[in-house]
Amino acid sequence: MTFLAFVFLLALLPAGSARHLPKAAISSPVFGPREVQAVLGGSATVKCFYPPTPMNKHDRKYWCRLQGSRCVTVVSSDYVAPAYQGRISLVDHPEAENFQIHISALGRGDTGTFQCGVGVNGRGLSHTVTVSIVEEPREAAELFYVKLRSTWTVSCSFGKETASMRKYLCKKEKGGCRNIVDSRLDIDPDFQGRVLLTYEEPPGTFSVTVTQMDWEDTGLYYCGAGEYGKGNNSRELDVFVYEDKNFPQLKTKVTGKTGGSATFECLFNPLKSSTKFWRKLRKQGGYETIIDSTGFVKYNYEGRVAMFENPQNKTVTVILNQLQAKDEGFYWCMSDELKEQQSSTELKVVEGKPALTGDKKVEAEAGSQLDLTCSYPCQYYSYEKYWCKWSPTGCSMLPGQQPGVPGPAASCNTTNRTMVLSFDPLAEDDEGWYWCGVKRNGAFGETMAVRLVVSAGSDAKHSPELLEVDSSRESGAVPPGGAHGGAEVRKGAVPESSDERRGSNTLALVLGPLAGLILIVVTAFAIVKYRQLKRSDLVSVGSYRTNISMSDFESVRDFSASNSAKETQETPVGGDEFIATTDTQESAADTTKAKRSSKEDAELAYSSFLVTSDSIAQGSSGGDSAVPDVSPPQDRVSPWLYLEDHNLGKQHCSSLPQFAVA
Repeated sequence: MTFLAFVFLLALLPAGSARHLPKAAISSPVFGPREVQAVLGGSATVKCFYPPTPMNKHDRKYWCRLQGSRCVTVVSSDYVAPAYQGRISLVDHPEAENFQIHISALGRGDTGTFQCGVGVNGRGLSHTVTVSIVEEPREAAELFYVKLRSTWTVSCSFGKETASMRKYLCKKEKGGCRNIVDSRLDIDPDFQGRVLLTYEEPPGTFSVTVTQMDWEDTGLYYCGAGEYGKGNNSRELDVFVYEDKNFPQLKTKVTGKTGGSATFECLFNPLKSSTKFWRKLRKQGGYETIIDSTGFVKYNYEGRVAMFENPQNKTVTVILNQLQAKDEGFYWCMSDELKEQQSSTELKVVEGKPALTGDKKVEAEAGSQLDLTCSYPCQYYSYEKYWCKWSPTGCSMLPGQQPGVPGPAASCNTTNRTMVLSFDPLAEDDEGWYWCGVKRNGAFGETMAVRLVVSAGSDAKHSPELLEVDSSRESGAVPPGGAHGGAEVRKGAVPESSDERRGSNTLALVLGPLAGLILIVVTAFAIVKYRQLKRSDLVSVGSYRTNISMSDFESVRDFSASNSAKETQETPVGGDEFIATTDTQESAADTTKAKRSSKEDAELAYSSFLVTSDSIAQGSSGGDSAVPDVSPPQDRVSPWLYLEDHNLGKQHCSSLPQFAVA
């Protein structure tokens, strides 16, 4: 009843959808040829595939003939029917995931319907095969047992005479053979981006690779040269898709944001057996290699793409950074040996803000301290974070800085969710590409690439020779040749180098503005002094220079004419009032001593001037003058008056002692 219901449902399906075989229609993962034709008296070999599980590898395999509702065993792993003794055998190949039945001395009685299976007869793990005995059998279809989501590769050759003819792969359907791919770049929409036709040697040979095999890809195919159905240049291919629970399910489509990154997985087992390539399909046909496991990186992808091997699960992770709209397309993981392990992934680039953010290009000077920052969102808080330095062969992880160890160090600030890579000091060889990224359970996640450009420091502009000479002079060492003087050094020196001329130019640029500033200050000071001299005459007295108004000399002569007999001193009382007193030698000295201020030196100079003036006045009288000698003794200081201005807080001369004027 179940079978009848299934047939009824198939009858209700549209004709266009009948080609897509549903998963439910695959009742058994054991697969073999649908029909076997053999020559009478000859031999035949039947190959049956089974899922490579540990149980299936060690379980019983059998070949039986259907008789009504029963299936009578002809041969099994440990049994041979009496009628077939000596001419039938069953050999298991667990590593190849199949077993083979070989029959010889075929007769008419060998025609019939048989089953090859695993386990107990009739329990479901079996495949039905029709055997017919003919005089001239046609070529049997080549069997392909393909895992779900894996890759199928077939190579076809039809001779040198077909080298210039159209090559194709088509799938058998009612009414004809649907073209899948051909050498004219005509590709079926259902296979777009996951099928590739390439030419091989010798001429007339080509191969077809189909990735991401799905349930509906099961069926009969034909590869050929020319047109299908015309000539004998075709070959029948019987493909069966089954599910292996242990086979890793790789992503068939990856989506990334503009400026962000995308992660691709490639499966290679064994991992080290061949060169691995990561290529992008061209729209006009063929492909271009982006990166491979030997260290090749396409020039416009440097710093953007890296390949990481994971020996534990036999996979290779490829990460593409700084995504652009033109990066969209189909990318293939390829190998020069393991063609059946090739895979393809479609990349879609959408607008949006990447999760990891930061400066994509940083410029700094050698010798400085630098921090590269990379901020991440809350969703990555529990992820493993890392910084690595990119190279064509991968991205070397940078360990966290140990105490006291110089060089770059990675740290994570959990407060503002920022990863920091520190350089202290920054060296010129630190220039390059650096990636920050996140990982979870060993799987690579999103990344961000930063380009670091390092410029030479100021001390790096000097040549090593100049640096050595400078250091020797600072330490007091004698320059080469034993010369101490600058002239002697220059005499035996080699012609001035470009670095030395550059150093001289730098010195001139520094001293020029400084000399100009000094000239401006001197000029301003000269102008101020000139204005002061305009208001007074400069008089030299001994070793002092002071500014004295000429009116002071006039008041001296007037005062000397009116009072030449007595020395008088006036003391300010308040306002314009003065008290005139006559002091003795001691009181005058005490008064002078008490009245000295912070300008004591200037007052002493002025006192010396008065004494000199008195001597000049007496000398002008001829020595016999009746004018008494008023010059003080040597131990006496001439009394003189001063005025203290309480408002200005300054002291200046108000009146002078009497002088005899000739």
